[in-house]
This record gives sequence, C-alpha cells and structure tokens, in this order.
Amino acid sequence: MNDDNAVGTDGQLAGNGVEQDAAGSDTARYRQARDLLQACSHDTETAHRTFTWPVVSDQFNWAHDWFDAIAEGNDRTALWIVEDDGSEAKYSFDALRRRSNQVGRWLQELGVKPGDGVMLMLANRVELWESMLAVMKIGAVMLPTAVVLGAAELEDRIERGGVNWVITDEADAEKFDWFPGDFRVISVSGARGAERVAIGIANDYDLNRPRIDYRDAREQSDAPVARSRGGDDPAIAYFTSGTTSKPKIVIHSHRSYPVGHLSTMYWIGVKPGDTHMVISSPGWGKHAWSAFFAPWIAEATVFVDNYAKFDPERLVDRLTTAGVTTFCAPPTVWRMLIKHRPTARPSKLREILSAGEPLNPEVIARIREWWGLEIRDGYGQTELTASIANAPGDRVVPGSMGRALPGIRVVLVDQHSGERIGDDVPRAEGEVCIDLSDGGPVSIMSGYADNEAATAERMAGGVFHTGDVAQRDPSGRLTFVGRVDDVFKASDYKVSPFEVESALVEHPAVAEAAVVGAPDATRLNITKAYVQLASGYEPTEEVAFDILLHARTALPPYMRVRRLEFRELPKTISGKIRRVELRDREQQFARRGERLPLEFREEDFPDLKKRR
Repeated sequence: MNDDNAVGTDGQLAGNGVEQDAAGSDTARYRQARDLLQACSHDTETAHRTFTWPVVSDQFNWAHDWFDAIAEGNDRTALWIVEDDGSEAKYSFDALRRRSNQVGRWLQELGVKPGDGVMLMLANRVELWESMLAVMKIGAVMLPTAVVLGAAELEDRIERGGVNWVITDEADAEKFDWFPGDFRVISVSGARGAERVAIGIANDYDLNRPRIDYRDAREQSDAPVARSRGGDDPAIAYFTSGTTSKPKIVIHSHRSYPVGHLSTMYWIGVKPGDTHMVISSPGWGKHAWSAFFAPWIAEATVFVDNYAKFDPERLVDRLTTAGVTTFCAPPTVWRMLIKHRPTARPSKLREILSAGEPLNPEVIARIREWWGLEIRDGYGQTELTASIANAPGDRVVPGSMGRALPGIRVVLVDQHSGERIGDDVPRAEGEVCIDLSDGGPVSIMSGYADNEAATAERMAGGVFHTGDVAQRDPSGRLTFVGRVDDVFKASDYKVSPFEVESALVEHPAVAEAAVVGAPDATRLNITKAYVQLASGYEPTEEVAFDILLHARTALPPYMRVRRLEFRELPKTISGKIRRVELRDREQQFARRGERLPLEFREEDFPDLKKRR
C-alpha cells in the first residue's frame, strides 16, 4: 500500500499542542489526567491515590479535542501498516487529521447526520482509521463490524443496530445487496452501479444495491470539520459476543470510551514515541482499545502486520524489525508462539500483554524464561474499558489477572445472597463487580440499546455486574474462576473450568480445552473435557488415556477429568469458547440416557487407577 500522504518515521515527538491548550479546556483536563498516569507508570499505589477521571464538558469529542489537538502539524508516524508482501505505508498524525477531515466533510455532504448509524466493516487498511475519526468528528455513531460475519449476523446488525450507512470494501459490499432497509453502501475500493446512486436506494431487490465511491472524499477540503455531538451522546455501538445469548447492543458515549481508555493506556504501559502492536481483528472492542484509543492517547505509533496466515516466526521478526516496544496478543497466539520456541527476545520489546481470556501460567513462565519479560494479563469487557490488570511494575502472580486499575473500585458479590463480600474476608470468592458509588467510573457503557431491563440488571444493587467469578487474595489480586454460568458443582465441590483447562493445556497433545459439567446421578455433575488436539496428534484411545492420566496427576480428586471428547471447540466470531453449547449438548444426551459417540470415560481404562 502506498499513499501520497505516507510519511517517514523522522519528525518531532508528538505533543506539540501542549502549549496551545486553553487553561481549563477539555483538552487540558484530558492531558493532565493522561500525564499523571504516564508519570505514575510502575507506581500503581501513587496512581490509585492521585488519579481521578477528568471532568470533560458535554461537548467533549475525542477526535476533535484530543486527536486533532496532538495531530496538527505533527509529522510523527501515527499508523504504520505492513502488508503480507512486505510493502508498507506510514501515515503521520497530521496526515490522518487532514484525511479524516476530508472524509467527515464528504460524509456530511452525502447526508450523514449526527446520530446516524455508520457500520464500519473494513480490514486493517488506512480507510478504517480515517473513517473512525471522521464518524466521531461529525457526531454519527460507528458500529465496528468484523469482515468474517455471515449474512444472518449482518442482517441482524443492520436491523437492530439502526444502520443508515455501511462503509466496506467492494468485495464485502456484495453481502449487503439483498438486505431490506433504507441504508446506503460506501465502497472504499470503487463504486459499482454508481449511476443508480442519484435515484436513491433501490427497493427492487432483483437489482444489486448501488455503491458510493469512497475515493470521492479526496476531492474535499481538509479544513477542520465543524463539531456536532459529544459528551454523553452515543459514539460507538458494539454487539456483544453472544457466548450465552443473542448479542446485545452496547452503547458507549463520547465520554465513556475515549476517557475510559485512559485506564487501558495505563495497563498497556505505552508511552509517547513508542511503537505498539496488537493482534486483534477490526470490528471487535480490543481493536479499538489497542489499535486506536490507547496508543493515540499516549501519542504512540500503531503498528499493523497485515498477514494472510499467522506465522510465529514472522511475528517475532516483525516485532524486531519494526522496533515494537509494547505488544498485546490473545492467549491463543501466545500458546501458538511458545510451541515454536522463540527464545530470542525482540530487541526493543519492553511490555507484553494478554487479554480476551485468562492466560495459562505455563505460557507466562516460558516467555519469562526466554525473553525475561512478564506477560501481564488484563481484564475488561465490551461494556467497559480495561478495569483489572497486572499494571507495569506490579509483581505478576501466575494465573492472576491483577488488581483494579486506577479510577476503578472492584468489589466481590456473593452469587447467591447478592451481598458484597468485605475486603477483609481472606481468600474471598464471588462475582466481580464494579462499585457505582458516586456514579461509578466513567469507563462503563451508557447502556444496552433498546433494552432497559438488561441495563438495569447489570447495574442492580449499586454495582456493575460483570458475570465473572474470581478469587481475591489478601493483596487484592484477583484470579479468574469462570463465568457465573460456567462454574459447576461436582460432589458438592465447586469446579472452575479455567483451572482444569489450564492443567490440560500443559499436555503436549492439547492445543485447547473446554471444560463443562456433565450431569451425573450421584455427583450432580462430573468434569467433562472437550479437547482440540495439537498438530501431529490423532484422536486415539492411547492419546485419550495419556491425557486422562495427566489430568489425574495434575488435579485434585474433586476436579478430576472423568470424561473426554476430541472435537473442534465451538466459538463465537470473536474467538471465545461457547461452553453454553457444550453444556446443552451434555444435558440433551443425559436426558435421553445416551452416551456421546466419540467420548472416552475413565471407566474405559481400568489401568488409570494403577498409574496414579
């Protein structure tokens, strides 16, 4: 990819707008909060004691009041994209400021109004970042959407998300041809049927929906776009991953997400002038966390490796050649990485992170051994920004996701009584909730669209309910146990699927595992493991025996894996395991009194007890 506005890496350090901030302006207050967190990096106690969320006005619009403020005249690289063939392009902060102004003006000319829903279904190409900034600037509501979604999911998002406009690539634009609704499609790679745009939307569905050519935006002036909405007005709509139910629509405001991601910046440990890389697909919240808001809050470069197929050796090479300083990847990537034993540490890497699901302690130990760096886990949800984490400089306890981040107070709530568990209770276990006293942290969603009941349920009792269960140690560190619905009882003992899964993936044959409770007349439930095998292993009786034996020696008796089945794990589009689907499957077969056809049981192996 090449572009007239592509720039080199040389240039002044971002932040040239500091002296221009008017005293008491939104930009100045935001900058002050940002700088405090930067100054307290590796000093979490001071950050907790001194940080408060910046109070911004009802007109605060991050794209205007922060991005443009740091971008004007700033030639430092904001976005660096490397393609699969090795070609690359770099875009300065100022280039993206000007380009997003052009796009914003053009969208307004097309008729995009404040509050309109704009679906952004783009891969990692510069038009994605331009459009995100532009949509924010003009006060429309962006709906980031993954390109891998199928027709049914897209139609649901179009209908329930109130989509008025779609910005996508020509190859994906065809997916929208036959959907009903008064929405228009903008193609970033040229328009087809442009002659029909003038007559509006085609309601005759034997015709393909016309396209609008995104490239026309280049004809616009790059002068600043007049601000429209901000503050508590809706800015971003995300669909939840739907691990247990139909996806809900999460609404974040111009305040909640852009201000809330100060916590994400602090967790990552990214600093001005850094180069940050995240492995996350556009359309999911983590992409906005780590490839848009957090790095640009810190005035760092976003580095993107546009690979067609994941290659661990190439990843390590990219981390080195690009001089990546801070890097975040999901647990699946870290697990794939250690199987290739990348013992040489990328030269400039300073902070490494994991998010999405808990990371197994074995992976943390291997990377520490090879690279001398701790993978710092972090926790958040679609509904909120980073809230719990192992912050820079904190001692990492293997398996723990850390402590509450500055500006956030986490409480544990008893799952049965609904009562808060006191901070003085040792080794407490309960649902992870966020205290909403005094309004709670700014980083929590505005609510679920058109679902007041679900919003009220999440906010019940003066806390925000995450639906996740954790254990708290005396230092306040939290260790993930499982989803409220995932934890099950076996012989009156509570079993954490995550603990069992962590033990299973230590076996070389196990690539991934999902654990559920299988109904049992005597024990209520017994532990059942669904295993996805690593490359080179076959689903044989011998392999099943070896994994069951491993689990028998690695786990206490009440957690013992008593049944095992080899299969590909069902996942959401965002890659989260759908344990609810596996639980339902177990219950269906139990009701019929049938045994699953490809299941191995401990009673099938009399020698197991002898090998204890």
